[in-house]
Amino acid sequence: MILADKIILQRKKNGWTQEELAELMGVTRQSVSKWESAQAIPDIKKVIALSELFGVSTDYLFKDEIDEPDFIEPKENLPQVTLAQAHEFLQIKETTGRMIAVAVSFIIIAVAGWLGLTGISEVRQVSSGGLTSLSGLALLLVLITLAVAILLYSGFKTEPFKFLNDQPFETEYGVTGMVSQRQKAYRPRYVTYNIVATCLCMLGVVPLLIGGMTANESYQIGGLVMLLVIEAIGVGLFILNGIRWESMLKLLQEGDYAREIKEKSAFVDSIATIYWLTATALYVGYSLITGNWQFSWVLWPIAGLLYAVLVALLKLRETSR
Repeated sequence: MILADKIILQRKKNGWTQEELAELMGVTRQSVSKWESAQAIPDIKKVIALSELFGVSTDYLFKDEIDEPDFIEPKENLPQVTLAQAHEFLQIKETTGRMIAVAVSFIIIAVAGWLGLTGISEVRQVSSGGLTSLSGLALLLVLITLAVAILLYSGFKTEPFKFLNDQPFETEYGVTGMVSQRQKAYRPRYVTYNIVATCLCMLGVVPLLIGGMTANESYQIGGLVMLLVIEAIGVGLFILNGIRWESMLKLLQEGDYAREIKEKSAFVDSIATIYWLTATALYVGYSLITGNWQFSWVLWPIAGLLYAVLVALLKLRETSR
């Protein structure tokens, strides 16, 4: 059976007229008529499109000796990411990544400054200690508000690309190659930044330990402040590095963004939202009730450690199914 006869057979099996098939294929009715009368042969792209439309293999259409169709699963109608969209997404994540990293670092530094001013005022019994503490708290709230605004802005900028997080998609020719090259070029810096950030977070406790070895409360407060400043730099570096790397993983659909685990990651994201909202409520509630802001920050490293354990248990649960 020749190609012309196969097109006629499959068109009639689907109950389409020549006009309907032409509309589905994006050609004129005359083109379909010429295909079916063997006056013209569709090009390779059109044959592939016909195979996907009929749900048959290209071998069946191409080879005259194959009379029985080899049916294939219809291709999913997935959103497609163009090369221009991929470049735009990476640029947006680069910009918003820097903004988010700086915002989070400034919040931690603001906490350090407020704790330092409050502690020194109490130690030295400065008359304006209450005013200093309130000024530091006001600055902290301003920076938190700014950080929330930055997060909302980042979410707004990346909203058109939200589907990259939770559903499969196709990429235009050239996208995978471009992103893979960027990832390969960035990998040495990614590893270096992670090592530096990890070392900073680990060494941040050194000033606190040194301050704790003395009986001087000013040194102890200074050690706490230095701890938070160093941690702020490390955390900011982790955030910046992570956002850049994950933006490339999303486009490549690798790691946590692979097609087969996107549905599972949506569940983990829901748990994460509930977890961190609860942790924030506990932190603010405890601090307001006790007024013990100098030490309530300890909740965050504990929450971070418990969160890592929670995510590991959730992933273990999913893989054991």
